[in-house]
Amino acid sequence: MDIKREDILHLADLSNFAVSEGEAESLQKDLQSIIEYISQLDELDTADVEPTYQVFEMENVWREDEILPQEADREALLALTVEAKDNQIKVPKVL
Repeated sequence: MDIKREDILHLADLSNFAVSEGEAESLQKDLQSIIEYISQLDELDTADVEPTYQVFEMENVWREDEILPQEADREALLALTVEAKDNQIKVPKVL
């Protein structure tokens, strides 16, 4: 796979990076070397190798969801706020 100058400039644009001509040329060579190095894996015979989906013997621990009773009531919680209106906590507008 050949990495073209346009590919580097497109990736830089997607990443919102400013890349000079010298940097683009250097990145092109570096990425080409990386891809060539990784492509060596294509030469390995993995026909008898079982796929590994998870390295550790782990599984999810499931528990029942339960709603615990709360000691605080609405009035006590609203009393802790700086400002409340219509039984709701009023917060600054965020845009």
